[in-house]
Amino acid sequence: MATLEELTDRIRRAAASDPAMGKSVKLDLKGEGVIHIAGAAVTNDDKPADLTVTLAKRDLEALGKGELDPVRAMMSGRLKLSDMSLAMQLQPRIQAIFEKARD
Repeated sequence: MATLEELTDRIRRAAASDPAMGKSVKLDLKGEGVIHIAGAAVTNDDKPADLTVTLAKRDLEALGKGELDPVRAMMSGRLKLSDMSLAMQLQPRIQAIFEKARD
């Protein structure tokens, strides 16, 4: 399992190739840290974002690898969204970043 620093670095490299998301996203890893994405700027700062996605670090990795379906994760409570409509709007860009951030 990757460390928070490794995950952040992978997402940072992926976001740099497509910084035009337009909104900020915070990945709240349930006590294991935070990854804040605002365009190409990716940090571990716990600051406000347009969309907060709450999930365990292992589930973030599984989503990135395509081993966990986001809808199933949400329906089972493993993934929570602060704004469903914004999440749906950003889903293609977020998924692209996750795919590029694969190990």
